[in-house]
Amino acid sequence: MIAWLDLLAEGDQHPRRFDGPATLLVYLTRVERLTREAAQELIEQGEVGPPLARRSYQVRALPLPSSVAS
Repeated sequence: MIAWLDLLAEGDQHPRRFDGPATLLVYLTRVERLTREAAQELIEQGEVGPPLARRSYQVRALPLPSSVAS
């Protein structure tokens, strides 16, 4: 099962969803143009902002659905 990650960016009302840290890292460095240092801090700490990034970002893991007993 995939442990989805939601990226919340300052000023953006809708989170972006990623299937793991590797995919998120590529997006952060290519699209958001964060430095590798800022992207790593975001992935490891769950948030980053100025001065490492030009705006604030947060990452939240979506909880895995619990098994339904039948």
